[in-house]
Amino acid sequence: MNDSEPDSPSQEPVPIPITGELDLHCFQPSEIKELLPAYLEECLVLGFREVRVIHGKGTGALRETVHSLLRKDLQVLSFRLGNESEGSWGATMVCLKTP
Repeated sequence: MNDSEPDSPSQEPVPIPITGELDLHCFQPSEIKELLPAYLEECLVLGFREVRVIHGKGTGALRETVHSLLRKDLQVLSFRLGNESEGSWGATMVCLKTP
């Protein structure tokens, strides 16, 4: 490799906008375990109390992973599948505890 060739892509974290909606389609399943709690924590800091997590309908494996993480997360007050206007069973609505 010479000095004029670009370096390989870095493994630096990519900033994610905190909007109260997290679409997991863009992420690898192995990233979800760290990503979801960190995203929820940032939502709390910014004052969001309800967050929509989009996991898709698919086989349900990602939904179950999300729900398992939410059950263990002390920041989470409750969660439920979305209604028709929120994404139905392809999204989970999360209520966060107020600090």
